Amino acid sequence: MSRLADVRFRAATAFQRRINPLLRRLPLQTVIETKGRVSGLPRQTPVGGRRVGDAFWLVSEFGERSQYVRNIQADPRVRVRIRGRWYAGTARLVPDDDPVARLRRLPRFNGLGVRAFGTNLLTVRVDLADV
Repeated sequence: MSRLADVRFRAATAFQRRINPLLRRLPLQTVIETKGRVSGLPRQTPVGGRRVGDAFWLVSEFGERSQYVRNIQADPRVRVRIRGRWYAGTARLVPDDDPVARLRRLPRFNGLGVRAFGTNLLTVRVDLADV
């Protein structure tokens, strides 16, 4: 990883550590809940994305470096809160999807943040079970 990418990663994670506890409390904020790969405890991360049919799509700005992506790799069973309602689902990483094209179809505000901080974009699809 380049020095610039590492600086961007550290800046983004420092910002997210402060803002995420506030964002996940907002009732209409989209949140993905994974199981901690070491602790086994539920971990909630505010995300931006869009529901398309029975699937929820999002783009991780740091790919497999993102903690929630690492948790998904360990256990793909997740929950997603969309517009205040929780859905169970199974997440999968989609490395052969074009994340830049995917961002164009996701909420614009989230796309700006992902593009500004992102260094290794990765598409994630959650197949929703409770629809």
